Amino acid sequence: MPETGATISGHRGLQLEEPLIFEQGSPSKTAVDLPENALPAGSERLGGVRRRDTIGLPGLSEPEVVRHYLRLSQKNYSIDSGLFTLGSCTMKHNPRLNEKVARLPGIGDLHPLQPVSSVQGALELIHTLAHWLTTLTGLPAVAMSPAAGAHGELVGLMTIRAALEDRGDPRKRVLVPESAHGTNPATAAACGYTVETIDADARGRVDLGHLREQLASDVAAIMVTNPNTCGLFESEILDIAAAAHDVGAFFYCDGANFNAIVGRVRPGDLGVDCMHINLHKTFSTPHGGGGPGSGPVVLSQELAPFAPVPYVVTDGNGYALVEHSRDSGQKPFGRVKGFHGQFGMFVRALAYMMSMGADGLRQASADAVLNANYIMAELDGAMTPAFSGPCMHEALFDDRFLKDSGVTTLDFAKAMIDEGFHPMTVYFPLVVHGAMLVEPTETESKETLDQFIESLRGLAQRAKSGDSDYFRGAPRLAPRRRLDETKAARSPVLRWRPTRDTKAEKPINQAAE
Repeated sequence: MPETGATISGHRGLQLEEPLIFEQGSPSKTAVDLPENALPAGSERLGGVRRRDTIGLPGLSEPEVVRHYLRLSQKNYSIDSGLFTLGSCTMKHNPRLNEKVARLPGIGDLHPLQPVSSVQGALELIHTLAHWLTTLTGLPAVAMSPAAGAHGELVGLMTIRAALEDRGDPRKRVLVPESAHGTNPATAAACGYTVETIDADARGRVDLGHLREQLASDVAAIMVTNPNTCGLFESEILDIAAAAHDVGAFFYCDGANFNAIVGRVRPGDLGVDCMHINLHKTFSTPHGGGGPGSGPVVLSQELAPFAPVPYVVTDGNGYALVEHSRDSGQKPFGRVKGFHGQFGMFVRALAYMMSMGADGLRQASADAVLNANYIMAELDGAMTPAFSGPCMHEALFDDRFLKDSGVTTLDFAKAMIDEGFHPMTVYFPLVVHGAMLVEPTETESKETLDQFIESLRGLAQRAKSGDSDYFRGAPRLAPRRRLDETKAARSPVLRWRPTRDTKAEKPINQAAE
């Protein structure tokens, strides 16, 4: 049996290669008994459309099917099985209480086409969640319908575009920091804007001088993530907002990292006009694996009239869902999603908020920042933090500690699998050479973090000792061994993109080439 094969436990502990489900069973086997076709010969119920060939489905018994998929599931790594440190993703614990509430009778069995009179509780839930979101962000309005973060970005930029067109001022450019999530420039381009990059400064934050050079009367918006993708709070955020507003541009904030500041900073107080919120990141809704997201967008007073329909209103006697604006002051740009948003995600998020309370949400943010700074402080010396000073919710390291070791960031990440940990996000953000972005979230204990820290210290020491063969062969203990990623790991695409200052020969964090 090849060493790279996935295995299953057989009789007396034999290790057998796990075949694909299409390689198991036989066409004559089935898990169900179906009656013979009772239709009279020559009868036609399919309008002449008949199957001409075999379907090709595998023939297995029910236990064989169950065991196959159970074995595959046991090879997965999940937040329920261990620490999940993917930076920029906020893979946090999802309390089972939220799942239970989302499945309650009257919630889990609602249908979006029910009469409004029969779903008053659901509309109240949406209205209540909207109130929590506007309170936490300090912005007066929210569009609840976006299906995920990137969709929320799109809705935000479309709202900005509608507001600019309404005032007869169609603008052409959107400014995006070079450390932004890739969806930011993609969203702006999808809305028809020309995207221009704003440099990062030596501290890993927006270069305010370069931003001011780029700002002009044709800029529709700036898109800034705060805390940013380097895990740092934009300390000049008020100046950034003021500079944008001085030229009539809007300030769009990517809310992917809202988990770091909930209950402590209100984006509206920082000059933000528009921000999407990832309910599936900040408020514990299941994240990843193709599961549903939800990306409500909070809006300033100036942008609120242009928010998409539908939205929930109340007059004190009940709740109504507005599908078409009846208020002359409202100018919605249209509709972006079928029905009323991701209702199941609304339920989970509100259950989390109400069980945590305002003080609990504030404490969660503090714990997320504390955990990240604990990791950074404990690993400083063994590894190299990309920037000096404290971080927010995620700790960013570069590859300077691997210099002359023959070990790459990818090698280091692969070796973490054998230590029992899912690797952190690597090679992102691109503004840091060999980046390793660690986000522990607020839900991990000190004991878990200490185990993680000790493992990374050991790996760092092993890399520095010259044992590069160990890293290039990792992982050895995973169900599947390593793919040939050597070419990708050394691709120029993953190398540092120089700053505007062509005289600077090193990245802003002085990472070694």
